[in-house]
Parts: sequence; C-alpha cells; structure tokens
Amino acid sequence: MAFAVRRTNYFYVTVNGERGEGQRLLAGFAGLGVDLLAFTAVPIGPTRVQFALFPADEGKLRHAAEQAGVALDGPHPALLVQGDDEMGALAGIHGTLDAADVDVFASSGVSDGRGNFGYVIYAQAEQYDRAAAALGA
Repeated sequence: MAFAVRRTNYFYVTVNGERGEGQRLLAGFAGLGVDLLAFTAVPIGPTRVQFALFPADEGKLRHAAEQAGVALDGPHPALLVQGDDEMGALAGIHGTLDAADVDVFASSGVSDGRGNFGYVIYAQAEQYDRAAAALGA
C-alpha cells in the first residue's frame, strides 16, 4: 500500500451554529489566500460548531484570522496521510501504530472515489513523535 505521511498542525475555530456561518468562515479564509489541506466541523452543543483547520501555510492562516477577527486555538499536532485507496489501507496504518504502542484518540478519513484517500490522525501529545516515526513522517 502506497501512502505518504506528513506532520501538520491544526487550529480550532469555534463559531455559532447559525446557518451559513461555516460557509462565511471558509469563504473568508479562501478570499484571504488560505489553502486548507483538511478540515472538520463538529457540533459542540446545541448552538456552537468547532472547525479544525489544517492550513498548508500556518502563517497565512494566522494573518487571515487576525484580519478577519477570528480567534484561533492552536497549533495542535496531527498527522496527514494521503495514499492509494485499497482494501485494508487504514487497518494497516493502525496496525503499524498499534505495534509502535501508539493510541489513536481520534481520526477522520475520506476516499476521493478515484483511488486515493486522505486520513487525519490525532495522537496524544506524548505519543506524537513515536506515531510520526512509526509511519515514516
């Protein structure tokens, strides 16, 4: 299974869960030149949403957030895995991490439907370097 792993950082942004708020946030950052490698959005209660933003350039995200008056929480470390989508790819990655005594406390992945996948791995801070080394990052 062919895949590449890289160390990355992400930042949290918490917004009110009003209709269109996510679109405004993402469009605003895009308009300021922020390229995102990945993002997630999850509810954190009945009226709030938390975005995890994985910028290609942290400096651009910080600058854009300052311009937009958006509070960032971070950086926080994660691993971004991109590779060939084949049966068992994620199981193999988790097997490697398990063998390295790494506990994955959260993850998120997607297939592009054309034979590739992207996968974000959140490891505990004290296990992050071990996880990165195990996966060759």
